[in-house]
Amino acid sequence: MIWLIIGFVGQGIFSLRFIVQWLASEKEKKSIIPVLFWHLSIAGSLVLLIYSIHQKDPVFILGQLAGSVIYIRNLVLIGKEKH
Repeated sequence: MIWLIIGFVGQGIFSLRFIVQWLASEKEKKSIIPVLFWHLSIAGSLVLLIYSIHQKDPVFILGQLAGSVIYIRNLVLIGKEKH
């Protein structure tokens, strides 16, 4: 039961990023991706990675690992942009 909860929490965090993006875009009246989107992407992806490792699902593991690399890279690029 605990692993099911972990899976749902990870998916919830991961899905929350789209609500954050939508609200930020509505506020700015244009499509934007706030930094929080990338932080939620990483957090949700890591929780889902832990869940998929427990489930021994290689497809899900690879997908979460690949996604995490992209999310981290975007944060690195944003950090460079600010300096």
